[in-house]
Amino acid sequence: MSVLNGLKPEKVFKYFEEICSIPHGSGNTKMISDYLVKFANERCLWVYQDEINNVIIKKTASEGYEKAEPVILQGHIDMVCEKAPDSQINMEKEGLCLKTDGETIWADGTTLGADNGIAVAMMMSILDDKDIKSPAVEAVFTVDEEIGLVGANFLDTSYLSSRRMINIDSEDEGIFTVSCAGGEVAKCILPISREKYDKTPVSVFVGGLLGGHSGVEIDKGRANSNILLGRVLDKIKGETEMRIISVSGGLKDNAIPRESAAEILVSDADKAKKVCDEMDRTFKNEYNLTDSEVFVSLGKGQGGESIDKVGTDKIIAMLCCLPNGIIEMSAGIKGLVQTSLNMGILKTNENEIIAEFGVRSSIDSQKEMLMRRIKCFMESVGGVFEASGRYSGWEYKKESPLRELMSEVYEDMYGEKPVIQAIHAGLECGTFAGKIDSFDGISIGPDMRDIHTFSEKLYVKSTERVYNMIVETLKRMK
Repeated sequence: MSVLNGLKPEKVFKYFEEICSIPHGSGNTKMISDYLVKFANERCLWVYQDEINNVIIKKTASEGYEKAEPVILQGHIDMVCEKAPDSQINMEKEGLCLKTDGETIWADGTTLGADNGIAVAMMMSILDDKDIKSPAVEAVFTVDEEIGLVGANFLDTSYLSSRRMINIDSEDEGIFTVSCAGGEVAKCILPISREKYDKTPVSVFVGGLLGGHSGVEIDKGRANSNILLGRVLDKIKGETEMRIISVSGGLKDNAIPRESAAEILVSDADKAKKVCDEMDRTFKNEYNLTDSEVFVSLGKGQGGESIDKVGTDKIIAMLCCLPNGIIEMSAGIKGLVQTSLNMGILKTNENEIIAEFGVRSSIDSQKEMLMRRIKCFMESVGGVFEASGRYSGWEYKKESPLRELMSEVYEDMYGEKPVIQAIHAGLECGTFAGKIDSFDGISIGPDMRDIHTFSEKLYVKSTERVYNMIVETLKRMK
């Protein structure tokens, strides 16, 4: 028996339940992609499936809408697969165990994947409903958004004729996202030489930080532990002879690192301890409002062959001199970070130091400027620079017919104006904006909470309202 039977809109939740029965984690999208192709074929709809499982399904215009510009509806078909420690579900092979109390929907012990399964369900319902009045609909289902906008980057948009797109991948009803940052990963590689250095081994640790998403929370004033570690090491170097054995901190370029460590050799351990105590007090004062639990400690080191003096100096220069954090705020949208970067990964191999940055900007030229700055610095210290994972930014448009129309629909339905926002993070809209001339897009979605965790919930009434708003918007596109 259907768990979601009786919830409205009935077709939306029927398809959502079917989607949840099919494993569709990032990198495991063949089954859900084939399911969409079958859906289209059974309804004699035009369908295209590419080699990485992106799917496009087209529905012809309703009578009287033949001359209206087509519209793209877009969402991604992959989900983040996380589960509780005691969950026995194999998310690569099994569907989800859905639960509902009539107000919210969740999955027992796992992520729900409403991000972005509910978009897929809404799009399928619109494609399947002959009573909905609309221009031609181009429904775009992309893969592997959660691991780097892979599907959107790969998609051949020559199959699309529309320039206006409704992306259904936001998690807050009543908030219309109309701009996002583009991004790229900057990888800095510094070759090192090692030598014996017969001094006292000690371990420096910086921790207690909150961290967070390097786009959404870069404006919270939170410290980056890799940058703080560089300050500590530079201060120690000024007080006593020192060589670095290793430095490390952070696991993802898009996450602000919470803790970092260095194994070093020093001539005077007491002076190194004094510096760490001093920097502990300094950081507690500097970050008392944003990272009040920050601390610096010095412990016994493990020892080992050190990096030579030249290499040690270059590492400290990298940590202290490479840019990090907010570079520029938007002049057009109050409170929006326009350009930033984050040293999210720092690690040491036998013959090299590697630092990776997540670089973001809603203006591509400023992102390129930062990439050039990093490249210039690395070349000056004899290092190597590598760029990867590029995706386009989505600049705010002063004039957007789609935004105006949807705002009008929202105000008519809700009796209030929507919140228009831009975010300093990547969205698939940015990739489409970079591929489609005169792109006019908006990102919306129903209320969800705790996405990407096994506490994830989708709100039923919010889903109904957002779906009805999309249907009404299509109706007014004549």
